[in-house]
Amino acid sequence: MPSSNADAAETGVNLRGRTEHTTRAQPSGTASAPIAARLLALDWNRIARDLDGQGWATTGPLLTPEECERLAALYDSDAPFRSRVVMARHGFGQGEYRYFAYPLPDTVAALRRHLYARLVPTAESWRERLGQAGTDAYPADHEDYLGRCHAAGQMRPTPLLLRYGPGDYNCLHQDLYGELAFPLQAAFLLSEPGRGFEGGEFVLTEQRPRMQSRVHVVPLQQGEAAIFAVNQRPVQGARGSYRVIMRHGVSPLRAGRRHTLGIIFHDAA
Repeated sequence: MPSSNADAAETGVNLRGRTEHTTRAQPSGTASAPIAARLLALDWNRIARDLDGQGWATTGPLLTPEECERLAALYDSDAPFRSRVVMARHGFGQGEYRYFAYPLPDTVAALRRHLYARLVPTAESWRERLGQAGTDAYPADHEDYLGRCHAAGQMRPTPLLLRYGPGDYNCLHQDLYGELAFPLQAAFLLSEPGRGFEGGEFVLTEQRPRMQSRVHVVPLQQGEAAIFAVNQRPVQGARGSYRVIMRHGVSPLRAGRRHTLGIIFHDAA
């Protein structure tokens, strides 16, 4: 995924030079109902505990292999996207990613909307524990949160597809695109490990105050998501909560091709 200054990198690679405004769309019933049902069936108490305890959680396979293949196949079509970034040109790593345009594909829009609603309680808890209680609470509905982003000048959609080939990797980074940032995001592995690619592990690091950084390697199955902190997460200490800074990336691919769907809930300036 892009580094925190990727919005600057996008400027020169917009495919059609068009400006995105409030063209976001609600997901159609085709994808929204089954996605909502699958998300409802997840153990959200366990996910919340994992997010609080380590800054990340996994969902288990959520998308079917067929859905993964359809999403990955979109990469070669220009129509769904607003821009393309070649990582090596900007020092982000090696590989590519493309940002979706509005309106988002149904499955992407459904995941973004329904995941957001499930993650708001954790986001609210983190807001208070990080000493941000004076800031506005996160709205329950994602459309309302996007309205807040757009009012602040963050109007470009941020969900993206990433493609890696042999030797490609993604440097450790954070997905920050403006003043507003929802504290959690998700990455769905669309390719099948061991069959579609080798290597390319999803990696998280946490920078702890006055301590060495700690690394997490998160194994994922095809169709499974890692949900993780965008920037900072609270950790309970002897004197209350303190901040841990988190970054994420992908280790080098040894063979094959790896596609990932990134779901970021705030839009970009």
